[in-house]
Amino acid sequence: MSVLVRFTPKSATIEQYEESVRRLQESPGGFPPEGMESHVCFLSDGSFRVSEIWDSREQLEAFGERLMPLLSEIGIDAGEPETFEVHNIVRR
Repeated sequence: MSVLVRFTPKSATIEQYEESVRRLQESPGGFPPEGMESHVCFLSDGSFRVSEIWDSREQLEAFGERLMPLLSEIGIDAGEPETFEVHNIVRR
C-alpha cells in the first residue's frame, strides 16, 4: 500500500536542502530511490516542507536509514515525520 510522508524540518536552509539532494544523488542507490513515486519540497510560512509518496512503508523506512544520518551530517533536524496510508492518487 502506498504511503504519504510529510516532513517539517525544525531548521533547514535552501543550501542545506540542495546539499542533501546532491549527496543522495551521488551515493549508492541514488536519488530518487527505488519506491519513491514523488518528492515535493516547498516553503510555507518561511519554513521548509517536504512531502513524498512511496510505494510501500518498507521502502520509505529503508530510505530513512540512509537519509537520516546524512541530514544529521548536514545539520538538518528533520523532526518527526507524519505518515499516512494513501487512499487514492489521481494523475493527469
